[in-house]
Formats: sequence, structure tokens, C-alpha cells
Amino acid sequence: MITKSPQSGSVRPEIPLHHTVSRTAVPHHRRRVVFAAVLLSGLLLAACSSGSSAGSSAAKSPASTAAGASTAGSTATGGHTITIQNFAFHPSHLTVAPGTVVTVSNKDSVIHTVTNTAGAFNTGDIQPGQSKTFTAPNKAGTYPYICLIHQYMSGTITVS
Repeated sequence: MITKSPQSGSVRPEIPLHHTVSRTAVPHHRRRVVFAAVLLSGLLLAACSSGSSAGSSAAKSPASTAAGASTAGSTATGGHTITIQNFAFHPSHLTVAPGTVVTVSNKDSVIHTVTNTAGAFNTGDIQPGQSKTFTAPNKAGTYPYICLIHQYMSGTITVS
């Protein structure tokens, strides 16, 4: 049905009452959007934590790996240990003497690395339940590190 507005004289279609949006339709739409966002977040998290070793091995520097990383089962002299658990380094900040051997223990269910962003040290891939060691730099300073696979994981080693 078409009606004429008495005030402006314009013609406009009249919308039947059953075609208007009800207030209950908005929360239902929001529920769908929230569900889709949660589902997408879960898929992204699962993809991130899959632990592909192909991407991390290509990013390793051979010089830094040879300089400080050793095989699993090595023991640290001095007892400095970084534990990886729940996608975080514990402790996230560690102070050591120059040349100290640091043990890294992976207690997560996926592969991780401990890699200095400037190439001073790199453990390479640490399998779940395994440990590796590296030697801290001989030069005093602060050395940030990350997991090459999960780059939101970060920490620092201070050599003094």
C-alpha cells in the first residue's frame, strides 16, 4: 500500500508491521557472530600450535646453532634452566655469567625453540618432553629470545 505524507506531500510505501525487525532478532544475530568469532579463534590457535618443524628449521642460522646448541640429555653446569610450559618461558628473564651453559626443558606437547633474535644462540627444535642446552654469549648484555614457531613467546637473558 502506498500512502501520502500529509506534512511533506511525498509518497512513500507503507511497510506492513510483520516486516519490521524485532528486538529479539538482534541478539540472535550477535550470537551467530560471536560463535563464528570463537570458532575462528579456535581454528587459528590449533593451526598455530601444530608445531611444524619445516618452517622453523629453514629459519635457523647454522652458525648460531653450531655455536651453542647441543643434543638432548646434556646437563647444565651451574643449574640455569629455562622451562617451556603452557606456551611460555619460565623464568622469562634470566641472568647468567658469560659462557654459562643453560638447559631448556620443553614440557609442552608441541615443538618449541629458544632463539636469540640477533643470532647469538639457538637451540633448534626441542621436541615435547625433551631438553637441549646452549651456551650463553661471552659478551655482557641483554639478549632477547623467542620461539621461532610461536613468535609471541619471548624472554630475555642478561649476561653480566
